[in-house]
Amino acid sequence: MNKKIKKIISKKNRTKIVSLTAYSKNVAKILDNYCDIILVGDSMANVLYGLKSTHKLSLRNITEHTMSVKKGIKKSLLVVDMPKNSYKNKNQGRENAKMIMKKTLCDAVKLESNNKNFQIIAELVKSNIPVMGHIGYTPQFKSKFTVEGNTKKQAKKLLDEALKIEKAGAFSIVLECISPKTSKLITKTLKIPTIGIGSSSYCDGQILVTDDMLGISGFYPKFVKKYASLDRTIAKAVKKYSTDVKLNKFPSTKNFLNGSRIK
Repeated sequence: MNKKIKKIISKKNRTKIVSLTAYSKNVAKILDNYCDIILVGDSMANVLYGLKSTHKLSLRNITEHTMSVKKGIKKSLLVVDMPKNSYKNKNQGRENAKMIMKKTLCDAVKLESNNKNFQIIAELVKSNIPVMGHIGYTPQFKSKFTVEGNTKKQAKKLLDEALKIEKAGAFSIVLECISPKTSKLITKTLKIPTIGIGSSSYCDGQILVTDDMLGISGFYPKFVKKYASLDRTIAKAVKKYSTDVKLNKFPSTKNFLNGSRIK
């Protein structure tokens, strides 16, 4: 277990864990100053590629973006989503995770739970591949977006699932769209940190898709707080650029490489 992961685990019950997504070096370099964990999420399927789901994202997609993100990180823990169908069994999961770790030099991978793949997590951990779990709304396995854990039966099922993931060796777990009461129960019961998204402030940390919180994705469910409206900022800048080009204000003399107008 590397020092970064030990540091994340040590934060449980002490201080909140800050997490965001990144898909490029430039964004990762900014996030690295403020985040404990940076996730190269399969959400890039929606955010970058305009796909309706994450299901068609390839290993090549996730690997190449992670290689870019890694160049912008110095201190944050770098976690990579394993794409759908890249861990259908223990052998496939181990080999693909090894490839991701070797090519990207990331710190860990994240697997979504289908309440069956605990042995795959255990196999990866056994192979010295740190794993972050993920329960609740898991887009790779569920098509219906609903809040889970509202009943005692659901709460027990989610807690059992989380405990099995912890037992398999995961160092942390994402709780997505789980009711506050159940999120609190899971967080209090587990020894490993919980990272919430749409799962209340009871979790040990929080994660959001960076494009959502910056206001440039167009996707703003209730659990997302917009900290900026970069869509407006970008539009304003592009409009000014367009006007300058049309009026021949750009490029001006100071923008010429030789410092003088071409005759």
